[in-house]
Amino acid sequence: MSPTQVIVIVLVLVLVAVLAVAARLLSRRRALRSRFGPEYDRVVAEQDSRSAAERELRDRERRHAELTLTPLSPESRARYSAAWEELQVRFIDSPGETVGDADALVTRLIEEQGYPTGDFSDQIAHLSVEHARTLTNYRDAHDIHLRNSQGEASTEELRQAVVHYRALFADLLGEEPTGRHTPEQRHRPDHDATSR
Repeated sequence: MSPTQVIVIVLVLVLVAVLAVAARLLSRRRALRSRFGPEYDRVVAEQDSRSAAERELRDRERRHAELTLTPLSPESRARYSAAWEELQVRFIDSPGETVGDADALVTRLIEEQGYPTGDFSDQIAHLSVEHARTLTNYRDAHDIHLRNSQGEASTEELRQAVVHYRALFADLLGEEPTGRHTPEQRHRPDHDATSR
């Protein structure tokens, strides 16, 4: 084999290796984008580089995999749905208190499923792995809740906070928390038998 042929073969092998690495990185990037949705763009904007952001997201996946998450029982799901309905009814008479109750109810739901609930940013990081599409709602609702505790939120903002909390709440439940049955129907003994 001539030296020129050896050089060409080496260059082709190097080019194939570079293309394989690039394809792998692109595939990993697509997978992260697909999994994290808008959270991917948010983390990229917050970090110094795209690779640092992707490292952060992979770290979130690793920490999430270490959690012991527990699916809700049908009874728990029904209990949370009923609590949410009651909360929405109370909003008319007490919007500020209701937003605080919504924050507490969402926190209890998150905790019952096995997510840590201590630090809000850690909570967001853990939730982002499976619930990234509703995190903007949760951040906005939590921000309004904090401003409300300082007396700085308008009634319209409080209403919007409840809407935002509901988006995450429905995502965590895997279904809309209200609207299927009235509270009277839910508590009638014969309703369960007829609704199957």
